[in-house]
Amino acid sequence: MRDVVEIGLGKTARRGYHLDEVAIVPSRRTRDVDDVSTAWQLDAYPFRIPCVAHPSDATMSPETAVALGAAGGLGVLNAEGLWTRHSEPEALLAEIAAQPAGAAATGRLQAAYAAPILPDLIATRVKSMRDAGVTVAVRVSPQHTLALAPVVLDAGVDLLVIQGTIVSAEHVSSTDEPLNLKDFIADLDVPVLVGGCIDYKTALHLMRTGAAGVIVGTGADGSSTTDTVLGIRVPMATAVADAAAARRDYLDETGGRYVHLIADGDIHTSGDIAKAIACGADAVMLGSALARAQGAPAGGAWWHSAASHPKLPRGSFAAAAAPLGTLEALLHGPADRADGALNLFGGLRRAMAKCGFKDVKEFQKVGLVLDR
Repeated sequence: MRDVVEIGLGKTARRGYHLDEVAIVPSRRTRDVDDVSTAWQLDAYPFRIPCVAHPSDATMSPETAVALGAAGGLGVLNAEGLWTRHSEPEALLAEIAAQPAGAAATGRLQAAYAAPILPDLIATRVKSMRDAGVTVAVRVSPQHTLALAPVVLDAGVDLLVIQGTIVSAEHVSSTDEPLNLKDFIADLDVPVLVGGCIDYKTALHLMRTGAAGVIVGTGADGSSTTDTVLGIRVPMATAVADAAAARRDYLDETGGRYVHLIADGDIHTSGDIAKAIACGADAVMLGSALARAQGAPAGGAWWHSAASHPKLPRGSFAAAAAPLGTLEALLHGPADRADGALNLFGGLRRAMAKCGFKDVKEFQKVGLVLDR
């Protein structure tokens, strides 16, 4: 039964739940942690951990995308980022990382991203990732998909990510030729991840485009300002659960076509990862959590892809913080602190073991309770 509240005469709102408002309930069985698998497979591409990187230049360079791939996850490079606008962006990233948080930092980001995207650089960056032997994924925004996707695909990517703050299957425009996702995806030979979305109906329509995966959420965290700027917010536990219901109905509708859900937002600790999967996600998209790894391109600073929008930025700049540890320690441990920020997927593995589940897909069936 839906928890609907009347907020005034003639207007109701459905109650939504954040990840920190739900908790996992163990079952009657536990399992040895060494018998638990966190493996995940998207189309033909297997991964050791259900981790997709948020395509922010703060965390993803060609080098760190390769490092994440080698660690078992999926790195995603932004085709509209600094690495495709500047041949040597390292000094620029260091300058941005030295900025204090505030309005001036947003202006500096806008100036850095004002440089034109260079197609030759896209090819160069993709080649360096392909040469390393990892699965190559590149992100484009819905607005620039028709212009940039041919360049990205010609460069030889394995996965295409079409991601914006809010993405729908049907965009209406009286001035521009809109992107028809269904027709576009049908003509491709590579799997596509598309999102974000935050409700059942949009998730179902995005699945019907033929996407291999749907990104659920707007990347909301402490630096996201989508709620402040646009007034749009759906708590993550509810958004994932609604999308999982859409996936179940789409599975029945198609006679068995499974679409993966990638939870993007409100995920900071290993417990958050476990709860996102318990709500129905197949994988999580990590952003600010990866910014605290040693060797992150921005040295611990963090900003969303939408933070540099030239007209309406929707993300504040988080000043550089000291690294918590290596990427290996962040993902696989060992941890030397007890707040869940290190050994993220070791924590997931242990949560699955404590509840008696052997793999990620099975763990989606675990019980939940509201505890706030």
